[in-house]
Amino acid sequence: MSLPYNKSIIPKAKELRKKMLSLEKHLWYDHLSAHPVRFQRKKVINNYIADFYCHKARLVIEIDGFQHYMEEGHEYDSIHTEILETYGLDVIHITIPEIERDFKGVCNRIDLKIMERMQLESFEP
Repeated sequence: MSLPYNKSIIPKAKELRKKMLSLEKHLWYDHLSAHPVRFQRKKVINNYIADFYCHKARLVIEIDGFQHYMEEGHEYDSIHTEILETYGLDVIHITIPEIERDFKGVCNRIDLKIMERMQLESFEP
């Protein structure tokens, strides 16, 4: 099933791909880009741009920066997550400090969620 997307924000998504934060690049280049299950970065879904998206696992990974800790950011994230979940997607929120302090743990968390979503017993990242 194809997800709905707003064509008008595709140029913004392309721009965000070029200007990824250093920790987004770290997660992308050091784990997700070569992952056995394909990921896309800055994927347009509905009226949102997901940081990372895996179609096979129907999984969205959001990197939460400091703006997400403010009340407006937290409210936006909640609404955004609810909308994505209506499409059968699961959303993982990962904070910048988590990536800085425990990159391997973050990668393991993602891998476990993929296994759970895909129900693969023999999956080996």
